[in-house]
Amino acid sequence: MTTKDLYTCTQPTDGDSWAADAAGRPVFTWEYDPERGHLLDLYQKGKDRQWDATRRIDWELEVDPYDPVGVPDETNVLYGSAHWDRMSAANRAEVRRHSAAWQFSQFLHGEQGALICAARIVETSPGLDAKLYSATQVVDEARHVEIYTRFLHEKVGLLYPINDKLQGLLADSLGDSRWDMPYLGMQVLIEGLALAAFGLIRDTATKPLPKQLLAYVMQDEARHVAFGRIALRDYYRQLSDAELREREEFVIEGCYLMRDRIQGVEVLENLGLRTAEAKELIEASELMRVFRTLLFARIVPCVKDIGLWGPRLQQAYLDMGVFELGDANLDQLMAQDEDAADVLDAERLRAEEEWRIAEVQATIAAGRELPDPA
Repeated sequence: MTTKDLYTCTQPTDGDSWAADAAGRPVFTWEYDPERGHLLDLYQKGKDRQWDATRRIDWELEVDPYDPVGVPDETNVLYGSAHWDRMSAANRAEVRRHSAAWQFSQFLHGEQGALICAARIVETSPGLDAKLYSATQVVDEARHVEIYTRFLHEKVGLLYPINDKLQGLLADSLGDSRWDMPYLGMQVLIEGLALAAFGLIRDTATKPLPKQLLAYVMQDEARHVAFGRIALRDYYRQLSDAELREREEFVIEGCYLMRDRIQGVEVLENLGLRTAEAKELIEASELMRVFRTLLFARIVPCVKDIGLWGPRLQQAYLDMGVFELGDANLDQLMAQDEDAADVLDAERLRAEEEWRIAEVQATIAAGRELPDPA
């Protein structure tokens, strides 16, 4: 079965592909000496941390397509509404399936966007250190596309088209000729929001397979956000106030797009709700308000850290209710994201060792019970 066969009734409107208008020119550098040691350290880390999704993830784990993630029903925007109360058990199972399919489909589309943006950074960055690191990110993003594609195809069996707000931010990031804009749009905004979303689902999921793949993807993403912070912080120190304000306007628009992206109106429409009714339910949801706020937990401190913190940007974050997140310890959050995957690996290794020990002990015990050949 092809991917096209798995899309919901809300089909992509522009055929099988989207040819985004990309600006900027490939830049060659003839300076091959090391530049910024901290970026080269990330390049080394990116090489050391490469992994095979086929081997590291246990794809044999069973997944119920009607409850793929195992998050509590209370996290669904429909929970507690009159619609939810009228639903049968089968209807609620469809809600779980469509909600997971929509979330992971947007993750998948975003990862393809990250793949393309990382390749653009390799082309357009003026510094060799950034080109080298971004080359490792291209491989990371290809792996993430592979992972989410396989999860949706084999375990969920349903996909949603790209959300128009996400597509708009990708278009803006790729359509700007300035080399730093794919950094800002992808490494800071899209990757930052994705990290927060991945973490919220990872920490509430009860099914082992999605917990695995989210934890391992997040380990990569933590490096990507660190790269964006270092590269942009160094560059933005050289810009004029007018140039910084242009970047801040891009961030403001992008943050509003990302906030609107997570509504998931398409899911409720596919479940039979009218568009206006779906939007009203989402806007009235206290859970959704909290969820939106938490999704900016990594974006706001990162934006502040790279030097974009003018009055208009601060006011926008005040209006969104996320201004106080600017004081969050981003290094601590990134370290937690990296460590979670190592903890999961250690737990799996310990479980495998215990299983092998038990198997050997069972074999020895069975041997003792055999009759003496003498």
